[in-house]
Parts: sequence; C-alpha cells; structure tokens
Amino acid sequence: MFDSLNIPTDGQKVQFLNGKAQDTPNPIIGFIEGDGIGPDIWSATQNVLDEAVRIAYDSNKQIKWVEIFAGEKAHKKTGEWLPQQTTDFIKEFGLAIKGPLATPIGGGIRSLNVALRKQLDLYACFRPCRWFTGVPAPVVEPQNVNMTIFRENTEDIYAGAEWEAGSEASKEFIALAKKHGKILRDGSAIGLKPMSEFGSKRLIKKAIEYAIEKKLPTVTLVHKGNIMKFTEGSFMEWGYELAKEEFGAQTISEKELWDNHNGVAPAGKIVIRDRIADNMFQQALLRPAEYSVLALPNLNGDYMSDALAAQVGGLGIAPGANFGDNRALFEATHGTAPKYSGMDKVNPGSLILSGVIMLEYLGWTEAADLIEAGLEKAIQDKQVTYDFERLMTGATLLKCSEFGNEIIKNMKSA
Repeated sequence: MFDSLNIPTDGQKVQFLNGKAQDTPNPIIGFIEGDGIGPDIWSATQNVLDEAVRIAYDSNKQIKWVEIFAGEKAHKKTGEWLPQQTTDFIKEFGLAIKGPLATPIGGGIRSLNVALRKQLDLYACFRPCRWFTGVPAPVVEPQNVNMTIFRENTEDIYAGAEWEAGSEASKEFIALAKKHGKILRDGSAIGLKPMSEFGSKRLIKKAIEYAIEKKLPTVTLVHKGNIMKFTEGSFMEWGYELAKEEFGAQTISEKELWDNHNGVAPAGKIVIRDRIADNMFQQALLRPAEYSVLALPNLNGDYMSDALAAQVGGLGIAPGANFGDNRALFEATHGTAPKYSGMDKVNPGSLILSGVIMLEYLGWTEAADLIEAGLEKAIQDKQVTYDFERLMTGATLLKCSEFGNEIIKNMKSA
C-alpha cells in the first residue's frame, strides 16, 4: 500500500490507549509541505521541531518523517488532488502535519481541508488562542485572551449539502418546504444544516475532557439557538445533557451554580454554560478573561477562531489541529499566500506552533515548552518576520528560515 513512500524501518507506529497517543520513541509521522508558501514554512518548522526534540531528549527520541501528498504537488505527481494513499497513511499511522493547501478552482474537490477532515472523520477542530508577549495586537489587553476553541468539523453547513439556484434538487426542496408550511422564495439556492446528537456530543465531550485535563474553570457552549432552535438550540441542549450524564461529578451548570451556590463554583467543578454566538463575539472583546474553553458548531467555530486569532496577533501565529478517534492532523491555519511563494518571507509561526500541539499530543512537553519559549523570546527581542517587523519600532527583519533559526538559537541558550 505504501511502497512508493519512504517509510523508515527504524520508526514506530504511534499507539493509542483510550484515545490518547502513547509515548513512542521514534514515531512515524507524515508531513504535507503544502502549496504556495507551504514549502518555506514547512522547512523552517521541521528544523525547529527536530532541533527541539534533539535538545530535549538527545538521541532517545526522534521523529521519523514521511512525506505524503495533497494539493498541487500531489496533482503534479499523481493527477489527483488528494490521493487515497495519503488518507490511508494517516489512518494507518495516526499522525500527520501539513502546510496550507490550495483548493482547485472550477472543479475537483470543494476544499481539500474539508475533504481531509471528512474522509478521516477528524471531527474536532482544536484552536488555542493566546497572546505571546510582544506580539503586535489590535486590542489594548491581548494578554486577557487565553481561550481554546473546539469546533465541530463534520456537520453544520460545511457538510456540503447544497444545491444551485434553479436546479431540480433546489426546486424539489422548495416544494417540500412549502408542503410543510415553510415558505421559501422560488429560485433560491438551497443549503442544508445537518446537526446530530452524536456529532455534537462527541465534540463537546472532547472540550470537557480537555478542560478537566488542564484544570480550566469553564466550558462555554456557543450557539445561535434563539433562532435556529432545532439545530444550534439542540447543540446547546445536548451539551448540557452530556455534561450531566458523563461528567456529573466534575461539572456544574451555570444555572445550578446560581440557584444553589450563589455563583461560586464548588472546588474542582467545571462550569458548563452557554452563550448566544453574537453575544459571544462581544464577550470575547469586552470580557475575554472570563472564558477558557469554547465548544461551537462548525460555522460559528470558523468565525470565532479567526476573530480570536486576530485579537492576539493574527493567523500568522495561530496554530490548529484536527482530532478524530486515534488520529490527528496538525495544520497551519492560514492560506497559501501564493504571491510570496518561494520568497522565504512569511511567518512560519502558525505551523511551528501547530507542531508544538503535536509534540504535546505525543506527551513530549519538554520539547514543546522549548519551542514556545524560544519563539516568544524571538518576538520579545524583536527578531521577527515582515508581518510583525512593520508594526514594531526598532525590530530586525528576518526571513522565514532566519526566524526559525532564531527560535533554535534561543532554545540552545535556554
């Protein structure tokens, strides 16, 4: 199946126990360079990850990289945008990391990112948003933003169930809606918004488990259930049900908190609460310190993750991961920026920090901590790429590769 891939014979497949990756000395991990600026940021990222592991563990641990293909490089090599071999590899070996991928225009896969998530059932999009000291930010107190987003990845309007205006399918749905008392304008394009109890609960379960593991005070269910009562409203209700049924000893609802405890959470209890999506955007700006973990349906999560990233400096240093059961894909959260392709120019921070999440997922926290500290020191020293340099006074402009080298220098001197 993988004869054309250069799989190291001295590497090991990552093993999982109860959904947790087990410590593996020489894990086999796939990488997809990505399109546009992908090769530039991947080169810097790989150097940083490998050096962090070497510094932290000497020769006791080493990532065994295997290149797998998606996007333009895959299309040139195989004629396919997303070869079956790539998804088969991730299913078999469990872990991969990727740069940004272009989406073909006018045909082919609607979105390579969405296709990967759906084909691999990577149902939980994980986006931690926090400020690194010194990063130029548009808000006065970016240090108050420290939220982790769990976004449902496989349902909602991203499920791709939509039909063009005037198509036979859209006409049929309009007629069916009228039959059931819902008047839709003739000639409308139609999109469906499927949201299931199963899909919602498994996403929210991930969020609560994370809050328990990290000893965080709240999990907030973000929804638009005041209007979309049977989809997003159900997302909220299913979340409260799950918390009570599976985590009753560790959680308390906000209603019970005020009804029985005067708003003061009992020791060790995580508060489960909900916020209407539009209000949550306001809360994120006005009272961000009151929020720690957010669980959201797909579209709300897409908006919220980018909005929070903007508050702490932008997508250039916003990491991301997509988790399924016994598999994970770590990724840059920004686009391909083709006008900068091959210029060794852009900030590799998003992919580097996604690599940090991957190291933490493996249990390699020492290496992960080295990278975060090294990156933050580079920013504090104003040794940065163009996106930050133009917003800082007295900063030194570095290339993409040089920024990676600056992180490595800081790790060695730590």
